[in-house]
Amino acid sequence: MKILIVDDHPLALRLLTAQLHSLCFDDVLACSSGAQAVRVVEQDPGAFTLVVCDLQMPGMDGVEVLRHLARLKFTGAIILLSAEDERVLQAATLLGTAHGLFVLAGLQKPVAPQDLQRALDNPEWRDAPKRIAALQGADALRLALQRDEIVNVYQPKVDVRTGMVSGVETLVRWHHPTLGVLLPDQFISTAEEHGLIDALALRVLDRALDQAQDWRDSGLDLVVAVNVSMDNLSNLRFPDIVASEAKARGIAPAMIVLEVTETRIMRDPSTALDILARVKLKRFGLAVDHFGTGHSSLGQLRDFPFDELKIDRGFVHAAGHNTSSRAIFDASCRLAHDLRMTAVAEGVEDLEDWNLVRKSACDHAQGFFIAHPMEGDAIPDWAAGWRAPE
Repeated sequence: MKILIVDDHPLALRLLTAQLHSLCFDDVLACSSGAQAVRVVEQDPGAFTLVVCDLQMPGMDGVEVLRHLARLKFTGAIILLSAEDERVLQAATLLGTAHGLFVLAGLQKPVAPQDLQRALDNPEWRDAPKRIAALQGADALRLALQRDEIVNVYQPKVDVRTGMVSGVETLVRWHHPTLGVLLPDQFISTAEEHGLIDALALRVLDRALDQAQDWRDSGLDLVVAVNVSMDNLSNLRFPDIVASEAKARGIAPAMIVLEVTETRIMRDPSTALDILARVKLKRFGLAVDHFGTGHSSLGQLRDFPFDELKIDRGFVHAAGHNTSSRAIFDASCRLAHDLRMTAVAEGVEDLEDWNLVRKSACDHAQGFFIAHPMEGDAIPDWAAGWRAPE
């Protein structure tokens, strides 16, 4: 794994190199300017697995470097560094993501060794080249649906007050024959752009309902959440299809929550409102997913009949020492309750996050600290062994 570090201060370059060496990353190339780094990447965009880049540099700054990495279709991971206000760092991080880059973390300078190690402990950055899978297009995804390469996994949610398991979120994975396991952000946009999102959503829903029936038969009655795209909300038959599938398995609509994820701008608000209203009339639950990101808006919370507000992990993880994230998290919880909605914290990844959520007004939580996504058959044993930390 080859790492490129970019900083105009020689001392900072030496310090970062030493920190990476101490973490057993020895193949490190240092560049003293953004322009030099871009020239190096231009020679071979696939040579580096990770770029660590300062934002404030003379000449070409870190924001410009991000723009060039996007132009070069860089598929590795990126860590941004800055001594500027944390909101500037957060804005640059969001910008990198908007460019389609894999921004692993934004860290304040001087970089604490434990913060760098925490970022590098995330296994996703080592598999960053897999993110090119979405470029394979609709034919590969269509074939994957035919070959049953699309599978469900389930991440538990727990009640923050009681610590009891309250439900699961259904997550989709693509078991690609050569690239391994691919995450949704690597193929959902392909499904949306090529008219495959309905087939994908119905496949996920069908298997989630089968799994819910199996759990119920074994004595475990869980609320099951299934993600749907805004593009699914252009099919006026969608509420009837969901109701028919649930009825066929004897599952009460109240045990199913549809989580609406806005990865694209809503093209037809009136049709979406028609569908969501009918979903509610059929007694299914509705959640707005990743609130605070994407194209979600306060107007939609006002107009659409959501029961649940899921606060994006970007405002939950590490919010204990990020004043902006903490303010948004607390305000989101209050907003949910003022609108008579349930507040769910996503991205609870360590004990600090758990303690923050437990002391807040939040109702439910999910994240790696509670449980990683798992196959359906593993849920009963996990639920039997789960004990909420005191």
